[in-house]
Amino acid sequence: MKKAPSKDAWCPTVGVEEEFLLVDPKTGVPVNRADDVVTIARERLGLDLQHELTGAQVEINTSVCRDVAQARTELLGTRRLVARAARTAGCRAIAVGAPPLGHATGEITDSLRYRRIAREFGALAEQQLICGCHVHVAVPDRETAVQVCNHVRLWLPVLAAVTANSPFSDGQDTGFASWRSTVWSRWPVSGPPPFFTSWQHYEQACDTMIVAGTALDRAMVYWDVRPATELPTVEVRISDVAASVDDAVLLAALVRALVAQAVVDVGRGVRAEQIPQDTLRQACWGAANAGLPGTTLDVLSGEPRPVRRQLDDLVRRLTPVFALNGDLPAVQRGLRLLDREGGGAERQRRVFRGGRVEALLGLLDVDRADRAEPRRVSAS
Repeated sequence: MKKAPSKDAWCPTVGVEEEFLLVDPKTGVPVNRADDVVTIARERLGLDLQHELTGAQVEINTSVCRDVAQARTELLGTRRLVARAARTAGCRAIAVGAPPLGHATGEITDSLRYRRIAREFGALAEQQLICGCHVHVAVPDRETAVQVCNHVRLWLPVLAAVTANSPFSDGQDTGFASWRSTVWSRWPVSGPPPFFTSWQHYEQACDTMIVAGTALDRAMVYWDVRPATELPTVEVRISDVAASVDDAVLLAALVRALVAQAVVDVGRGVRAEQIPQDTLRQACWGAANAGLPGTTLDVLSGEPRPVRRQLDDLVRRLTPVFALNGDLPAVQRGLRLLDREGGGAERQRRVFRGGRVEALLGLLDVDRADRAEPRRVSAS
């Protein structure tokens, strides 16, 4: 008889990475000020801010957090420091999946790796002005990580919709809740991963892509969920950077619980349902297009269903895990926000009526992270 999993099995550590866009404080057009912002953050504010592929982006990372309450505290504090560094550098840091205003190309960051990516992938790299949120959750080993990814991949469409936060491009409504997802899908190794039978199977697939030149190395295996390249974690990377910290925390809590449940299921010999990669791709496209208010394919039932109901299904499945790991209050808070205000894309569309640039930038400014969300206003 197998032993019941300990409480520790339901409480893995979690980490969150967020990317932010640097824009002109008045026009909202992207500006290549990352060098200045990173230097100010490090030398004046003590924040180890990171460069990204282009000079109009910066990245933050939480520490290894014991729960999402700790992650929330860190995200609030770090976002405030990023905002201060950006203002000091004469720009504004905003939390948005893709540039809502102005051009969508940037200068490549001056590093050996980024210059190589630019040489090999051309305009794909220059047009990589998109910002995501990546959630890392600890797993015991690589073999478990691959099997956990098989379980988590079923819920990628729902996770994509939770923080969908990029409806605009060049000042125009794209018709998508997450335009970032469409831009991202142009990379040769992106989207939902295949079903892998083992770590060896995963490694063989990575080797094939590197030999083919579609990925320079394993760090460029950009699937929406993957075993992390340098950490003993599963990394979920399908999501836009969240408009608010509470959206990001809801995403982190969902991913943490999904991974915890999957680790236990793998230990019990429960095999993930082998949904075809193409089916998942269709459902993820629908989620990026429609967002939380819309409908996309439910890959488990094979029928189109409202995304919000699919999110409710996921929360019900994971509620026992939330109760054990202490994340239930954060989940409830995040769901209340979504129900009251809508998702990030809906909030953007509401404030940007008539081209109100300052209202849009004010909504997305990372310095809003600890402010109360505005009450929903009627459409009239």
